[in-house]
Amino acid sequence: MTVQSQEQQPRASKAGRNLPAAIAVGLVMGALIAVGLFISPLVLVVSSACAGAVGTWEVSNGLNQKRGMGVPIIPAVGTAFFMPFAAYYGGGQWLIFTVVASILILIAWRLVGERDGMIMSIMGSIFVMSWVPFMISLALLLYREDSGPAKVFMILLMAIGNDTWGYIAGVKWGKTPMAPKISPKKTWEGFAGSMIGSMVVGVLCTFLIDEPWWYGLIVAFFLVIASTAGDLGESMVKREIGIKDMSNILPGHGGVMDRLDSIVFAIAIGYVIFSVLGVLF
Repeated sequence: MTVQSQEQQPRASKAGRNLPAAIAVGLVMGALIAVGLFISPLVLVVSSACAGAVGTWEVSNGLNQKRGMGVPIIPAVGTAFFMPFAAYYGGGQWLIFTVVASILILIAWRLVGERDGMIMSIMGSIFVMSWVPFMISLALLLYREDSGPAKVFMILLMAIGNDTWGYIAGVKWGKTPMAPKISPKKTWEGFAGSMIGSMVVGVLCTFLIDEPWWYGLIVAFFLVIASTAGDLGESMVKREIGIKDMSNILPGHGGVMDRLDSIVFAIAIGYVIFSVLGVLF
């Protein structure tokens, strides 16, 4: 879903080895998002549910196999699939209820198993459910609001643009690493390019949501920080558990979470920023 950046060379080389499949997968994902946002909300809900479930499986599987966390896969994937439906059809209260219920289900599932590693299992379950399906479900809450489809589209477009501008600036001027121990290829110059480019896109997108132009600057500022944090966060998790890609489920792209790493954080911060701006202005 996201455009390849200089900071993501392993992914880029992988996509390059299977470019036709990568393009096809990207087009299908883009089409699903477009149809879901502007034609059929059910498509967006189902797509989000599938992405949340698969992403939960990827992260849980990685934690279990590489670190022995013991996250219960079956209840984790099942409850993750249900969260976007709760968010869209029930709103914020139902989403919170579902998150709490999901964690309780995972704890109860683990309690009837082996006692060894129980604390690590519970903590891993809370981490996975909070990171993947909950953040994805926030997009459905935002979608329900006034100009919701345009706001979600704005967030996705800016998250994609974040990688695009970062790639351009990184190729031309990238010299100073941001976090060499986590992602050696990510540079401050690329981050600056992402910030400037995303602010331009943000200002243009304000016409879609019928808000003042400076809304775009504020949203872009926080979304670039969130997207970068999400990218670094997933890189840190993958480095910690010793894998390059979360899975191989998307030909030419890697795993679902390899596509959604920056987007889920952008969705979360975007939901908060739009809510705060709505209250203040």
